[in-house]
Amino acid sequence: MPNRRYNLPHLAFFQGFEAAARTLSFTKAAEELFITQSAVSRQIKALEDHLGIRLFERRPRSLALTENGQALHRISADVLERLQAATDQLREASRTRQLSITTTTGFASLWLIPRLQRFTSLHPDVDVRISATTDTLNLERSLVDLAVRYCPPESVPEGAVRLFGEEMIPVCAPALLRDRTRPLRRPQDLAHHVLLHFDYPGAHRTFMDWGTWLTSLGVGDLKAAGALHFSQYEQMIQAAISGQGVALGRQPLVNVLIQSGMLAAPFKQAMVGSRSYFIIESPLAAGKPHVRQFAAWLIEEVARDADREGPQSA
Repeated sequence: MPNRRYNLPHLAFFQGFEAAARTLSFTKAAEELFITQSAVSRQIKALEDHLGIRLFERRPRSLALTENGQALHRISADVLERLQAATDQLREASRTRQLSITTTTGFASLWLIPRLQRFTSLHPDVDVRISATTDTLNLERSLVDLAVRYCPPESVPEGAVRLFGEEMIPVCAPALLRDRTRPLRRPQDLAHHVLLHFDYPGAHRTFMDWGTWLTSLGVGDLKAAGALHFSQYEQMIQAAISGQGVALGRQPLVNVLIQSGMLAAPFKQAMVGSRSYFIIESPLAAGKPHVRQFAAWLIEEVARDADREGPQSA
């Protein structure tokens, strides 16, 4: 493609002319542009010399546009407004890129938010907005860019990317393990402790409950010392951290809490869940680089955790 060279006066000349033509005053144009009145006058003179025409009729106490001046004002005002709109849009896009995410409250509280700073430090221009809910939102109708959903593999839409599965394992405060009057060495010892339950909303009911876990180990008839029920998963985990009982934790959601010593896993027996966490992008988010960057970062975080934990023993 041949090089194109525009034989045009400096853009500042058109800015000075547009302001003067709109206000019909070199003085007001100068105040608007934060330059001197003589600078505006020189810009107009240079523009007239370049075009070889008069743009203003200079009268003793007033200023008027010539016909050529009126025509040029209409064109220059339109071009400058379009340039301003384009630069404003580009500047805004480079300064703040909004990213809306929906996911479960447990995933948001226990896995995503504790590590979110790593993403925002890499992408400080991305405005991350998290909607934590057990409701399955329509991404297009809700104008949500991306979802991380906890669901069976057969229910995910085409194009969904599996983030990780889950294993259920009992967790409790380390102080409970130090209580010699109520040891926690084997699953049967749960009879001396309060069991913490997460009551799923009806549509989210799965087999992940104490009855199923105990039955899988042959102690399905175990009677616990008490029970506490919660409607939010992270509430149940907080109760476990504060020593109120033993919860059935989901790995890897609770892994950081175990590694930090806030929670302990008294038994090695784990139960593999039937659900996984999947990344689902809205069709409206297709082509948005920051949405793809966030999805890629989620996958990188899972790989980072796997590298840190190392190979699991058989």
